Amino acid sequence: VAKVPIIVAVNKIDKPGVNTERIRNEMADLGLMSEAWGGDTIFVEVSAMTGQGIDELLEAILLLADVSEFTANPDRLALGTAIEAELDRERGVVATLLVQNGTLKMSDYIVVGSTYGRIRKMTNQRGQDIDNATPSTPVEILGLNDVPTAGDNFRVYKDEKTARDVADKRRIIQEKAERGTSSAMSLEDLAQQILEGDVKEIPVIIKTDVQGTAEAVKSSLEKIDVEGIKVNVLRAQAGGISESDIMLANASNALVYGFNVRPNANVRQKAAEEKIEIRLHNVIYKLVEEMEKAMKGMLDPVFEEVVFGQAEVRETYKVSKVGTIAGCMVVDGKMVRSSRIRLIRNDIVIYDGTMGSLKRYNDDAREVAKGFECGITIKNFNDIKVGDIIESHGEKEVPVI
Repeated sequence: VAKVPIIVAVNKIDKPGVNTERIRNEMADLGLMSEAWGGDTIFVEVSAMTGQGIDELLEAILLLADVSEFTANPDRLALGTAIEAELDRERGVVATLLVQNGTLKMSDYIVVGSTYGRIRKMTNQRGQDIDNATPSTPVEILGLNDVPTAGDNFRVYKDEKTARDVADKRRIIQEKAERGTSSAMSLEDLAQQILEGDVKEIPVIIKTDVQGTAEAVKSSLEKIDVEGIKVNVLRAQAGGISESDIMLANASNALVYGFNVRPNANVRQKAAEEKIEIRLHNVIYKLVEEMEKAMKGMLDPVFEEVVFGQAEVRETYKVSKVGTIAGCMVVDGKMVRSSRIRLIRNDIVIYDGTMGSLKRYNDDAREVAKGFECGITIKNFNDIKVGDIIESHGEKEVPVI
């Protein structure tokens, strides 16, 4: 139980047959004993539908705050807790914070866990833009350099250098705590070693588009029941796969799983140099099934993805009967006309489909190499924006050795 005062609001009491005593029993098992049973936890029965009990709940909150003598100084630099965070397809890193002391202001330099940034947008619970937030106010902010973890504490610092130094020190400490000493291996190597009885624990790094998905994938992997082997999740976070993830995987013999996120060209190159395998999925049960088969030493032949190249969208053009044409510069590898493509925005996969056309000026092209401009259309998809990455990819079958 959290070491903070707790009020239990029992909702939906307007429904027929509701059993509030059963809820009190369940809460008692968790260490929250009702005042009516001789404990010190306030229980309030409410109905969000009818409004019944809401006034009593508000009174209970005020009473508990008064008894606990909660105080805050609105004139100091803000601090508080991150409630939720995600990598939004349109806005980038979005964090929901609860201000617990001080006043949070636009343009503040802030550290949340091991991430930092300068607040460039702040909205209240109604979605309205605000310039400052006082104690007990929940806000949503933009401006962090990476996705923090729900539950991380945040603090405002006077300048960017101090904030960056604090975040870097926290990141180094976190990575040292997570690291082991082994070298990396592929999932196929892992399956073979399991058959030979050499592996008892599988370290895994999980990166997803939102934090809730990271927790769901982590929970699903940890529930896999294979005698003598367990999954050890070293990191489960929202955000694109980073070089930091590759370094941790290299140091701890870990597999890297990406769910609805993509590594950029620099990360892919780093992974190749360190021989780190990145497994990419967009369906949780398939990810779990793959891991379970590996743990049983029964991994089927897999289709290994081949990334041909990436192009950055520099301009977009709307053409009737054609749709959106993306004017691109190939920044890595080559674009292949017959390949499948992914549209990536802020390291998140927005669309996975088929290339409609590939042109150099007005001529159809079979391939366009790095450093050259090209025009690309995507079949049945037109939501292309400047700054997006279009990835050309295919796959080849690789049997398990």
